[in-house]
Amino acid sequence: MRHAKKSLGQNFLIDLNIIRKIVNLLEIKNKNIIEIGPGKGALTNSILQKKPKFLTLVEKDYILSQDLKLKYKNINNLKIINKDILKFNFEKNLKNNTVIFGNLPYNIASQILTQIIRLKCSSKYSDLIFMFQKEVGERIIGKFNTSKYGRLSILTNFKLRIVNKFHVSPNCFIPVPKVDSTVIHFKPNKRGAFNIKKIENLEKVTRILFSNKRKMINKNIRKVLNDKKLRLIKDLNLKSRPENLKPEIYYEITELFEKV
Repeated sequence: MRHAKKSLGQNFLIDLNIIRKIVNLLEIKNKNIIEIGPGKGALTNSILQKKPKFLTLVEKDYILSQDLKLKYKNINNLKIINKDILKFNFEKNLKNNTVIFGNLPYNIASQILTQIIRLKCSSKYSDLIFMFQKEVGERIIGKFNTSKYGRLSILTNFKLRIVNKFHVSPNCFIPVPKVDSTVIHFKPNKRGAFNIKKIENLEKVTRILFSNKRKMINKNIRKVLNDKKLRLIKDLNLKSRPENLKPEIYYEITELFEKV
């Protein structure tokens, strides 16, 4: 068996029960699918059994991508792209109602999620089903006023809603990781009350305010808004810490920040 590459964060999912649980989270028959990091194709096999319309595999490891091309050479509705997912052009490859699967490399999982959150064509994907290190998963779903709440949960909640999640034991992988994993099923949020023009501005606002997580926001927030704009935010306590502000407050701050 080929050894996993630590540098690529490879842990191959081998538990068939977990694989079935992942692909059964939604109906994928006749849908366009993108799978991030298919590895040796364990999840890919189950996806193909569900008869998708078209399946695109994005695999950074050259040897694995060649193995996959050989393995699936007789399947016409499948394309294998040997590319770093962080350099992958989702805008170009996404088709309407695409479902994106991914057993994400632990070392870049939050970067991949942020990359997808930034997409301007978010209406083209219908579902995201991603595996994260459990600790990262907890930060994604962290509620305000808790220790897990932070930038990642604020960004995620603006663009996505969680419809399902479950934990996965380390024993379901080869090599066995030292941490538990979490599968999270997301769907795009419908445009709500807030109209943020550029998600990068929300990233900037949260980065500034969370740069001193244990301190009150009264100094850092003035790097974002002047006093006139601050007065427009109802019930904003400048003695609060970043974790004490609901996501909606961050969205309102970002809207005001974008108004010149």
